[in-house]
Amino acid sequence: MQNINPRDDSYQSFRQSLEKNASDDIVEKLIGIILFACALVSVFTTFGIVLIIFKEAFGFFQKVSFAQFFLDTKWTPLFAEQHFGVWPLINGTLLTTAIAMAVAIPLGLSSAIYLSEYAQPKVAAILRPAVELLAGIPTVVYGYFALLFVTPLLRNVLPLELFNALSAGLMMGVMITPTVGSISLDAIQAVPRSLREGAYALGITKLESIFRVVLPAALSGIIASIILGISRAVGETMTVVIAAGQQPKLTINFAESVETMTAYMAQISGGDSPRGSLNFQTLYAVGALLFLITLALNIISYWVANRFKEKYD
Repeated sequence: MQNINPRDDSYQSFRQSLEKNASDDIVEKLIGIILFACALVSVFTTFGIVLIIFKEAFGFFQKVSFAQFFLDTKWTPLFAEQHFGVWPLINGTLLTTAIAMAVAIPLGLSSAIYLSEYAQPKVAAILRPAVELLAGIPTVVYGYFALLFVTPLLRNVLPLELFNALSAGLMMGVMITPTVGSISLDAIQAVPRSLREGAYALGITKLESIFRVVLPAALSGIIASIILGISRAVGETMTVVIAAGQQPKLTINFAESVETMTAYMAQISGGDSPRGSLNFQTLYAVGALLFLITLALNIISYWVANRFKEKYD
């Protein structure tokens, strides 16, 4: 059996290697613990927000029944004759969201198709950051642009109120376009080139290959981008507060002022009601409903992305 000499160079090198590996393992474990703690902060923060919202909402529903909340068609919690029907707020949210998506879907998909299938690489490298720059503009800027420029412009041809759903929805659509366009572009670019070449080999045109091959193959990503855009529109606050007004109405007239769920929450948060009052608790009831709506949209987006996901070798 060979004896190991502690003074041997190979032995010293082997020992230093073991000590270095042990030191690296400790550093790696420490980094893992720090990153895990960071992840826990976001998880506990989310649970804390959800816990407080639903705790306060539970207190609200101890005083106001579900029938009053979901079956009444008037929302006047700040008036002497109080009504707590949430549908006018839902109506305002859906109306502005529908207008926004009517703008964002065609604009976003068209820009994604152009950048992926038609634009030269140099042009695409310039245009894509320019389009995505729209997502970085503060929403309060969109709101005042809608109120001070879009609304006066549209009032030259349409009988709009000063605060209206149309201007707010149009600006929200422009704001959401980068979300729809960027995710759709990634989905379209992920379609293998072999599918396009196979389509061309069958004699179809480029436009036909886009609509018959590329877009169906990228359908999961495109639908997910649209649902995420809807979630963004539902949760938008500043643009609708400034441009759509604060009049809860059960109407589909885009020329009138409406109030969305987020706009009402901003109104109550501004100090219109004393803390702890029933009026103040409506903030949490509306917030809980908004949370459930956005959660459902995110779950649907996740399900669609996995259900229609195409895998290529």
